[in-house]
Amino acid sequence: MLRDRTKSARRRAREFALQGLYEWQLNPRDTSAIEAHVREQDEFHKCDRVHFDALLHGCVAQRESLDAQLVKFLDRPLDELSPIEHAVLWVGTYELAHCMDVPYKVAINEAVELAKSFGGTDGHKYVNGVLDHLAPLLRAEEVKAQRQR
Repeated sequence: MLRDRTKSARRRAREFALQGLYEWQLNPRDTSAIEAHVREQDEFHKCDRVHFDALLHGCVAQRESLDAQLVKFLDRPLDELSPIEHAVLWVGTYELAHCMDVPYKVAINEAVELAKSFGGTDGHKYVNGVLDHLAPLLRAEEVKAQRQR
């Protein structure tokens, strides 16, 4: 339980967004209904609501463009990804593409942590590999600067 108290508001936002994206994949419907359901969860009030909204609504609205980025680095068709891995990859890709205040290494690490917490046994390794290959395309200057250090 102590660990839960140390979660950042951003990590909580990612976790709640992941839950919403998972629900949306299983039962595609208006994201406002899913958002309302997620907001009822215990401890939602501790998350970064702005980041949650951006992730949930942004990932659903931009799923086709996010998938187009992802397929370049997948070793299987999109429909063979587990819903959790797919949602985690959406979150990571969305943050890499749109959340410039989140360093690319943090975006990747947070996605890996989501996959460890909610995904299958080695799903985090897969997520790490895909996002690590995607980062140089979406954050070329930042990745280049980091690798030159």
